[in-house]
Amino acid sequence: MHKAVLAISAIALAAALSGCQDQAGGGAGGSRDQIRAVGSSTVYPFATAAAEQFVQKNPGRKSPIIEQTGTGAGMKQFCAGIGAQHPDIENASRRMKKGEFEQCRANGVTDIVEIQIGVDGIALAESNKGPGFRLTPELIYKALADDPFGKGKNKAQTWADVDPSLPKVAISVFGPPSTSGTRDSLAELILEKGCLTDPAMKELKEKDEDRFKATCTRIREDGKYVDSGENDNLIVQKLAANPNSLGVFGFSYLEENRDKLKDVPIDGVEATYETVATGRYPGARPLYIYVKKAHLGVIPGLKEYIEEVASGWGPDGYLAKRGMVAAPEEVRAKNAEIVRNLTVLDGSMLK
Repeated sequence: MHKAVLAISAIALAAALSGCQDQAGGGAGGSRDQIRAVGSSTVYPFATAAAEQFVQKNPGRKSPIIEQTGTGAGMKQFCAGIGAQHPDIENASRRMKKGEFEQCRANGVTDIVEIQIGVDGIALAESNKGPGFRLTPELIYKALADDPFGKGKNKAQTWADVDPSLPKVAISVFGPPSTSGTRDSLAELILEKGCLTDPAMKELKEKDEDRFKATCTRIREDGKYVDSGENDNLIVQKLAANPNSLGVFGFSYLEENRDKLKDVPIDGVEATYETVATGRYPGARPLYIYVKKAHLGVIPGLKEYIEEVASGWGPDGYLAKRGMVAAPEEVRAKNAEIVRNLTVLDGSMLK
């Protein structure tokens, strides 16, 4: 009976994977013959670099389709189900949330392979012609929070209103939208830390987690923070045109544009390859890809593609040349083992 159920499941999966030929690109046997990934704009340049290598090493294979949807929006697509109409890979600039994992399972996406591909930093940057900001998580929180410390709407108009030692220029920050993993990481790594400098917020976190999240991570919507979509290059352009503004994006975009931009030190720590790699930089964070195990062996080249990603993530690899910070050696070794064995994610540790 058990074998019969497995056989039926396998037939159902094959039917699902071949049932949406028109939407997914078509291929031999009706199954999609092109890898599809969605998700983070931060991971996007690394995913496309791996796709270029994949095509070079696998003549005749179609180039993977890599879409910049933002981590949150990509998770929704990834977790929507199994089959050719659903993406194979989710690129993420933060770890999958427990609620997303449960949504995946509810839709039949039960075997997920989580692979940390490297490290990144949430960089705050300004134009090389900017005033030379030096900030802390507390100052950033006071400038950007909708309701700082739960004491009422944010009225600060200039950075000097936040702290007299800061430049007397209008608060203007270009950053990612709410669907972005970079925005989630900004909230977790910077805004929450700034909020927790108030002892009352520590008490609030213990008593009312939802209210704490709203107070500590909700960003003001009066034009001081400008949602700039999932195109980090657009933020780079806006900083060049607005020298007194700040931008929030992945470290790799700062590295690529050092001729136009300079980083804003946080807690006195500059964003450099070394400070991000070691975690000394306050905005350092891991980068991931998530793969549907059910699609491996059905979508041609999927396993070879993730192996290609793993082949380039070392300190001297081609992904580092594109701006990605290599994860520590022990992290790379652990994740190389996951790639080899296709180890399924245990969701018990997700938050």
